[in-house]
Amino acid sequence: MKLLYLSFFSFCSIIFTCSAQSSELDSSMERGAFIYEDFCVTCHLPSGEGVENVYPPIAKSDYLMNNREASIKGIKYGQKGEITVNGKTYNGYMAPMGLSDDEVADVMNYITNSWGNKNDNLVTEEEVSKIEK
Repeated sequence: MKLLYLSFFSFCSIIFTCSAQSSELDSSMERGAFIYEDFCVTCHLPSGEGVENVYPPIAKSDYLMNNREASIKGIKYGQKGEITVNGKTYNGYMAPMGLSDDEVADVMNYITNSWGNKNDNLVTEEEVSKIEK
């Protein structure tokens, strides 16, 4: 199964490299793909679609794309309570993953540029470091 995921993410890396995005974003997204595989895929799935009524989707997610600071904060510190994603309310708990600021930035760059999401503004380690609980 791990080999399948590695093959999938390697394929994604090739596609990202061929795109017109900056090399800094490409590198961050590549690192973010591996972080996503290790920490996020269990709940949000390889497709980013989540589990209906349990784990919110991050694919084509209005919440993710319109709530940058809250999304960073949720990844950095965990999240609990109600959020509305694509018109559906989720009231769950996401434990803090223990990621460093650069890892949070990388996974944010990956998820905000995958599965129909498009973010031209690079999330940086410095930006993440300024977000407090």
